[in-house]
Amino acid sequence: MSTYNYIIKSCLLLQFTDKRFYSGRELTIGVEFGTKFITVDDKQVKLQIWDTAGQESFRSITQSYYRGAAGALLVYDISRRESFEHIPTWLADVRKHANPHTTIMLLGNKSDLDSRKRQVTTEEAKRFAEENDIPLFMETSAKSAENVEEAFIKTAEKVYEKIKDGIFAGNETSGIRLGPTQNSALSEESQAGCCSS
Repeated sequence: MSTYNYIIKSCLLLQFTDKRFYSGRELTIGVEFGTKFITVDDKQVKLQIWDTAGQESFRSITQSYYRGAAGALLVYDISRRESFEHIPTWLADVRKHANPHTTIMLLGNKSDLDSRKRQVTTEEAKRFAEENDIPLFMETSAKSAENVEEAFIKTAEKVYEKIKDGIFAGNETSGIRLGPTQNSALSEESQAGCCSS
């Protein structure tokens, strides 16, 4: 997940992995990490989520995390226009440093706020996503949990479609590692396919 200098990404990660909201004001220093198992197409999928720092001083470090990413969530705060204005920079970084088949989602966070605080309209963000070939767009609220799980699951589903279509190979350089298949002779608990993104 990438965004400009705000803590909203960390709140989204915490809401998705732990189902709780943290209203603290600590910025991500470098990179934070979270994992969660979800089910996609009746298969167990392990998501590995890297929450990269948004500050310019960490940009060269965070760019290295794009290389193995199968999915990227570009997050902005709907109540802070400046965070939206930095999305083109993050998008360019993802497109430059990540696999060309990386699934990208544009996420506007803080959808729970009073509409008078909104500085970026839903229509403007949708238009930006369409004009920049970003296939997925949603608005979320890390505070209320609205659409948080859905955002991660939709991104994982798109990545999984690319795996099934042969666009992504199951290797470490693509950010995907496939686990045992149904035909293997392993125990039932470990038979489900697994991928990381």
